Amino acid sequence: MSKRLRDAVLAGVAVSLIAGLGACGQAGESSGGHASGRGGPKIGLLLPEHQTARYETFDRPLVEKKIKELCSDCTVEYANAHGDVATQLQQVDTMILKQIDVLILGAVDTRYLGGAVHEAQDAGIPVISYDRLVEGPVAAYVSYGSREISKAQGEALLEGLGNKADGGQVVRVEGPEMTPWATFVLKDKVKIKTYQAAAWDAGQAQAIMSRAIADLGASNIDGVWAANDAIAAGVISALKAARIRPLPPVAGQDAELGAVQRIVSGEQYSTVYKPYQPEADAAATMAIALGRGQEIGTMAKDRVSSSTTKNIPAVLLTPISMTVHNIKSTVVKDGTYMIDQICTPKYRSACQEAGLIE
Repeated sequence: MSKRLRDAVLAGVAVSLIAGLGACGQAGESSGGHASGRGGPKIGLLLPEHQTARYETFDRPLVEKKIKELCSDCTVEYANAHGDVATQLQQVDTMILKQIDVLILGAVDTRYLGGAVHEAQDAGIPVISYDRLVEGPVAAYVSYGSREISKAQGEALLEGLGNKADGGQVVRVEGPEMTPWATFVLKDKVKIKTYQAAAWDAGQAQAIMSRAIADLGASNIDGVWAANDAIAAGVISALKAARIRPLPPVAGQDAELGAVQRIVSGEQYSTVYKPYQPEADAAATMAIALGRGQEIGTMAKDRVSSSTTKNIPAVLLTPISMTVHNIKSTVVKDGTYMIDQICTPKYRSACQEAGLIE
């Protein structure tokens, strides 16, 4: 990528995002890059792991589809880090060697990838931080607001706690990164004991939750705040292995299919639904614009700051708290899951009780 394009990306050029998309594939309308007669931008897409089903099932195909819709001659270079920081660092290096024009980065670890973001910037490659705000000089960020996610999750858990929402004991099971704003809704309302897993892994979460049960006592756990639905799955396995009945409310995040089925069956109380398509569409749209050397101010109207970078242009979307009562109006209505996917024979009776099938 030329210095001219890098300067255009960093300083901004007087071309709107809408004009950029309308001109996708036309030569001579961007300041350098692939758009000047040698095809559309080459876009790198790096996603963090595969244990959370969303990335391979939804994020990747949706991002690739939107890029192809908006820019038929754009190309996508893709890799998944499988939860390993070292692997993702190598993947960033590979993307730089391939001379991509822009990188969409779903970071395994937002702290340790900061140096790689600097390397990409030095190579003239703007980085869009996807779903998790990575440190370093990112050009843009797209996600659901962390405060809004935590608010939805915390309020659902308080609802599930019922009369124990005042003074009850909640276990917070985190993943490798501590979730911002995780407990601000719960603060001063319940007692919170925090544990942290080294990976987004249900097996680790089960072991950690088993330790929490041993520490606090099976009868002294009134609810669980789980960092995501993979963590929630492990938590619930530990609660069941300890023969805790009834299960305390468990609030997760990501609206994975398994979580939706656990909610239908009553094993998990809630999840946070973050529709994948708006996030993927925003990332793809910004990537095309940045790859063509165009500004993104018409789209990224929000601003966020990391510990290293201030006033990052951002698209912040609004999440939805999902319980058994709004499955139809969320994941089913949006086409994320079909009723047949949710209501397999194992869950047929529960689905009938929940009103999903007759």
